[in-house]
Amino acid sequence: MTSLTTVVVVDDHALMRGGICSILKQEESLSVIGEASNGREAVAIASKQAPDVMLVDIGMPDLNGMEATRKILAADPKIKIIGLSMHSDARYVTGMLDAGARGYILKTCDSDELLRAIDSVCRGRIYVTSELTHVLMDRSKKRTIGEGHGKGTPPPDSLTPREREILQLIAEGLTSKEIGVRLGVAVKTVETHRTNVIRKLDLHSIAELTKYAIREGMTNLTG
Repeated sequence: MTSLTTVVVVDDHALMRGGICSILKQEESLSVIGEASNGREAVAIASKQAPDVMLVDIGMPDLNGMEATRKILAADPKIKIIGLSMHSDARYVTGMLDAGARGYILKTCDSDELLRAIDSVCRGRIYVTSELTHVLMDRSKKRTIGEGHGKGTPPPDSLTPREREILQLIAEGLTSKEIGVRLGVAVKTVETHRTNVIRKLDLHSIAELTKYAIREGMTNLTG
């Protein structure tokens, strides 16, 4: 008897989660073993359930899909993560793939493509929705010739994982005190990280930091 492929669905919109789960539950080869509504829940359920595949929304509040992917794979590299998003911008695609995701599909895809993506990553392949395959080609070319982020603002990877978490929460409007409570650290620690973020990115206002976080796919304030 063939073992079932276990799947966890992560999205901050209950209707989207429900729709995806409904599709997956119709497949005899798949078993939906959990759902999560944000990145922190995703990290926790990955640790507890160790699914084969996780479908992870990118633009979630509190902890975005890219950071959640990094944390999940740091703890269990065997989990295959597929990014799920409304965004076709190359930065979102490369951001998820660089974080370790094995696939990237748009929320507008049909059920057949969703199932193809899951099948592909389970077979050890990388799957990117057909309309975005040019992003993979560009990514490969840039790595071949050694191109970086350019001479402008440094990429998010120039920040530590904790600094990226704090930057996302700053962009989402939380105060240092609220961030400290959310992350379980002292306000002084938050302020230290905040200072480091400002110094590394050379961005000195909340508006500039917020624009940067949105542009780099670290948060999605439009939902």
